[in-house]
Amino acid sequence: MSGMLHIGHGLSRGEKRDVTIDCDTVVVGSGAGGAVVATHLAEAGERVVILEEGPHLPTLDHGALRQSESLRHVWSDAGMTLAWGLGGGPSINVTTGRAIGGSSILTGGVCFRIPDHVLDGWSNELGLTELSPKGMESYFDTVERDVHVEEVPESMRSRGTRLFGEGAAMHGAKLKPMRRNTRGCDGCGRCNFGCPHGAKMSVDVSYLPRAIAAGAVIWSDCAVKSVKMDGRRAVGVEARLLDGPRGRARSRLSVRSKRVVLAAGAMHTPRLLRRSGIDRGLPALGKNLTLHPSFRVMARFDEPVRSWEGSLQSAYVDHYEKDEGILFNSLSIPNGVLAATMPGFGKRYWSRAREVAHLAIFGGMIHDDAGGRVFNGPLGHPILTYDMSRRDKARIPRLLRLMGEFFFAAGAREVVLPVFGSAPVDADGLRNFPLEKVPGSKIECSSQHPLGSCQMGSSRDHSVVDQNGKVWGTDNLHVACGSIMPTSLGVNPQLAIMSMATRIAFKLREQKLS
Repeated sequence: MSGMLHIGHGLSRGEKRDVTIDCDTVVVGSGAGGAVVATHLAEAGERVVILEEGPHLPTLDHGALRQSESLRHVWSDAGMTLAWGLGGGPSINVTTGRAIGGSSILTGGVCFRIPDHVLDGWSNELGLTELSPKGMESYFDTVERDVHVEEVPESMRSRGTRLFGEGAAMHGAKLKPMRRNTRGCDGCGRCNFGCPHGAKMSVDVSYLPRAIAAGAVIWSDCAVKSVKMDGRRAVGVEARLLDGPRGRARSRLSVRSKRVVLAAGAMHTPRLLRRSGIDRGLPALGKNLTLHPSFRVMARFDEPVRSWEGSLQSAYVDHYEKDEGILFNSLSIPNGVLAATMPGFGKRYWSRAREVAHLAIFGGMIHDDAGGRVFNGPLGHPILTYDMSRRDKARIPRLLRLMGEFFFAAGAREVVLPVFGSAPVDADGLRNFPLEKVPGSKIECSSQHPLGSCQMGSSRDHSVVDQNGKVWGTDNLHVACGSIMPTSLGVNPQLAIMSMATRIAFKLREQKLS
């Protein structure tokens, strides 16, 4: 269905002229937050314009691109954004999407509701009384219907995932079926590079066709530079239309609107607010960034486990999430990428790379404290820092040991830890490995879940938006993306972002535009 999207540019390729348009609501960003808000407002009769910095790639184009080409076309900074580690913690590779559909086209489709204990904390401790489990239930229900959330059958689990589950069960932890936004998934494993079949119900497939059918207009290749303000009132945005693979600005786009909704993600929304001069009196802007620091462990078995078969993410273990803040997710990595990350050189490397079919892989992530910050860097790029808390640093060796122990319990011969320069270890090697003493700079760490840099809260002294997503001290300026999360979630955030955006959209529909 994404091929049915009709993206309005107003200019032919290479044409250079400034453009001014009028609308009721302009939405900056077309991902899990922006697409949802835009759809509901358009279906309520508003004139909606959606601006997206990245390109539009129809479904069939994803299948035609090599993985390296997907990185260049739809991943922000080709997947090379880094949150610089401070205080002895690891630096973290942060991946987000930059295309029509945002990061939703790059996810594994995982859909978790926000855990009740997290919502209880927001409601009882942060004063966000409407965000209780009961208050959010109808929004979860709405999104799950809209994107067709379904349970992944056991038949879609790779042998490697099943073995990890067997090892976890020997430690009293249960492997549970993942829930994903899919319809007719055939397990091709290309989720992180854009689904080539339209089976993943990312927002370019599920929401944006509805928005366009209701009259919304989408502009791709459009970089928003600032929000236009008239006193405390948002009255539009200034943007640049980009041309060519290098994204050079060719024309100016000025949007005059009655409302502005920012949904540019946790890295770019605070940057836009600062560039627009809206950071005064908002001490929390760009702070409270959480990342769900994630780590992978590989294991070699005597038998072939063919971990690339089945669903990219088919199962999880949440036994340790509530008490220890650790969640394990199944995953797979394309063989070429996986082989390139194997340790060793020469013949030793080649002997391991040839055994890709015998490698199982699983991921673990931390329900982290808010240790990150987003700064405005040169050339329009954000700069991220991350000062991992002492509690989170202590969780890393615990997480890695558990994953290794699960694999060894299931019969693995050796495991590969995410420690730069380390060789594979056997069971005795894992027990004796000094994980607690490994410097953060030696640990491979990644994130696909930047959240919280425009935190929602009950006071402008400690947050950026109120519980309806309105930026403190402004009128008709709202935020509806992962940046508004009050705290880390401890689970994959796609469904959470869509549900929070649905709630904000419903609140906006109740307001009279003027």
